[in-house]
Amino acid sequence: MNPALTDFLAEHTNLTRRYFLRCGTAGVAALGALPIFANAGERDPALQKVLDGLETWLTKQDAFRDVSRGNPKPHSFEVEKKKELGLTRDTWSLEVLDDPDDKVRLRNPLTKEKGTAFTFKDLMKLAEKHAVRFPKVMTCLNIGCPLGMGIWEGVPLREVFWLAKPSPAVRRVHYYGYHNDDPKQMFRSSLSIGRILEDPYDLPPVILCYKLNGEWLTPERGAPVRVVVPEAYGFKNIKWLSHLFLSHRWQSNDTYGDAKNDVDSPLKTFCETLSVPAAVKPDQPVAVTGYAQVGISGLKKVQVWIQNNDEEWPADDKYFTKAPWRDAEILPPPKNWGGDIADNQVPSPTYGFDPKTGQPKTWPIRLAKAHWAILMPGLPAGKYTLRCRTVDANDKAQPMPRPFRKSGRAAIQEVGLKVEV
Repeated sequence: MNPALTDFLAEHTNLTRRYFLRCGTAGVAALGALPIFANAGERDPALQKVLDGLETWLTKQDAFRDVSRGNPKPHSFEVEKKKELGLTRDTWSLEVLDDPDDKVRLRNPLTKEKGTAFTFKDLMKLAEKHAVRFPKVMTCLNIGCPLGMGIWEGVPLREVFWLAKPSPAVRRVHYYGYHNDDPKQMFRSSLSIGRILEDPYDLPPVILCYKLNGEWLTPERGAPVRVVVPEAYGFKNIKWLSHLFLSHRWQSNDTYGDAKNDVDSPLKTFCETLSVPAAVKPDQPVAVTGYAQVGISGLKKVQVWIQNNDEEWPADDKYFTKAPWRDAEILPPPKNWGGDIADNQVPSPTYGFDPKTGQPKTWPIRLAKAHWAILMPGLPAGKYTLRCRTVDANDKAQPMPRPFRKSGRAAIQEVGLKVEV
């Protein structure tokens, strides 16, 4: 089994076991029906497929799911080729240029031609004063399961922006990374200048990232430097960063926009199950566990509902707003953070963590993940569908307030359940 999955299951098992033991005799009996407590070979294949995409709260760098683009992928080159291309810390540089199509008149462009390009040594100098860390779940706009969860470290992008001495005309920053010097393979994104210069809603800053979980980024994770936008889906977090263009244009130029995706959509709050028994006996309590992605709007509740398949549901209530949902318990912070983080301690200072205790200031942490569990009442024999949903901090139930897939996946998950003698 994948080592990251083993770690995840061990911590999830510890958290959920304590929860069900508190539920008394019924909870203890229900534990045996959960696939997560059985041997891996006995798990339902559909459940195993879900498990294989999950990890501990923090993910080891080599355990992140990879959706990198490129042919060949930039991280696959041999070391000498990476050095030649500027894909190592000692050879990396960043050019900060005027948008050739709509210039804003930079007084100090940072260019290779003039020998003023921004280097990794320059970045480390800024890091002595400006380095920040924050937790963030990395997830794809069109994929439900997170790619990985980490503590990301870097320097606010605005610190480099100011070095270029732009005129007040600048509206947007366009950026891209190395992609084989092939315009057809270029993967690019952009941000408004307002988001780069200011951090609204208590968000961490947009950073030029060089570390993950206290270790240097690996090439697979975008080394030597990538952009990390705290509230954004993965396509904004460009790997192998090489160029910034300061522009007077207000439009985005995101590669994802070409596929009609919402390029300004922040992370959504949603949940899915992790462990559901495929079958239980009549009147046996049903133990369910899962995880939640805590989006920009936070997380107030996780709820579960089991519907008899013979029951018809009104066609005009496609999000099941009138269903008898039951509140699950959002489980506390784990004892094992995972991710190979040194001494199992979140480094200090890190956004959202108390520097004295090393524990989260609030839980669940926004823009991260959390576990949940519930013991549902027993049911008569029959076939059922189990659903789960989140309610965010604004009291909006999943998939609202943004139910559209192209602004991020948040569909209500459905899992089959048999109750039989």
